Amino acid sequence: MSASNRRDRAGPAKRSRDCLDLPDPEFQDEDSRATYAATNSLVRAGVTGRKYAEPMFGTGVDLTQFVDRLRIQVAAVNDGNLSEIEATLIAQASTLDMIFNELAAKAARCEIPLQTEMNLRLALKAQAQCRVTLEALVEMKNPRPVAFVRQANIANGPQQVNNQSVRTTPPSVPRAHAENSGKLSNELLEANHGQWMDAGTTSKASATNKQLEALGKLDGPDN
Repeated sequence: MSASNRRDRAGPAKRSRDCLDLPDPEFQDEDSRATYAATNSLVRAGVTGRKYAEPMFGTGVDLTQFVDRLRIQVAAVNDGNLSEIEATLIAQASTLDMIFNELAAKAARCEIPLQTEMNLRLALKAQAQCRVTLEALVEMKNPRPVAFVRQANIANGPQQVNNQSVRTTPPSVPRAHAENSGKLSNELLEANHGQWMDAGTTSKASATNKQLEALGKLDGPDN
């Protein structure tokens, strides 16, 4: 019997738990497969999480099934199902509370002040993390209302101040011309060709100084 016939009768070779199964035909060579694994966040999380799971669950955790499970969790969150995230937060808060109690009890049993202080410090850190985890869970269950406020302060005259821009140029003068010329607002009092605008009509002569009065009142004709 040939070797190929013996392999056919034995059935397909068992897939390794360390091998990531990618049935997509896009990944037919090792280079494209390795590139996909290195750039995919779920694959990276699966490799890392599986390594940390070995001390608790042994080496029987399958990498492909681990990554597939992560895909299912991500798809559930995308659909708005946050039940697994809530369960994770509750479990983490319970574990942190257990760590706090264990370290606090250990500190109470210590007779060396330095060890007591160290254990109490670690216990309070675990307690703080437990509080933050529970606050995140409460925030998820009861989100705070968010209000978007736009400020706008209107002053007297053409000046307008808001949270985006400040305009001090009068409406009658183009903004670009005022910025490029660099003239002050007082120069708008001048008319064209450098002439000052007329301040008003000529005032009448005062009666207190007769020499400055009009000649018609002193030497005017009889008729």
